[in-house]
Amino acid sequence: MQSGQIMVGAHKGVYVIKLVGDVRLNLCTSFDDFIDNMFAHDDFNGVVFDLHGTEGVDSTTLGLMAKIAIRALERGCQKPLALSADKGIRHLLDAMGFDALIEVSDERPDYTATEPLKCNSPDECTAREKVLEAHRVLMSMNEHNAETFRDLVHTLERESQPATKPSARMH
Repeated sequence: MQSGQIMVGAHKGVYVIKLVGDVRLNLCTSFDDFIDNMFAHDDFNGVVFDLHGTEGVDSTTLGLMAKIAIRALERGCQKPLALSADKGIRHLLDAMGFDALIEVSDERPDYTATEPLKCNSPDECTAREKVLEAHRVLMSMNEHNAETFRDLVHTLERESQPATKPSARMH
């Protein structure tokens, strides 16, 4: 599989997020920062996910996609549009319950150009927090996801808690 990349663009308040190759959690902190910046713009009025070049996507990335969809719907926007003709990607979106949050189409996009999102490698603590947040969003979508990711989230929550042993605090 091709190493993942996130391409982004905007036209008249509609943001395009193109996932290329195998998109994994190593891109999650930069992607999450982009999400916050995207929603900070007054002209924001919609999102299109272009998944035509997507070979694989991990659950952290799916959680961030769900976060985008939920925030867009909370702002009164239409459901984001996901473009993909790939049966595997479409099945994954269905299995995770994205039908409640996004519209899926196999149409080919004709929008303004996108450019690569500059992605910095996250430190372990930041990555763990982003993974935890993304999986909490997935769990909130439906009971199936809640059951699927419960153990992972509990494990990450335990790892995120500060050590309480006195020896851990010594310098």
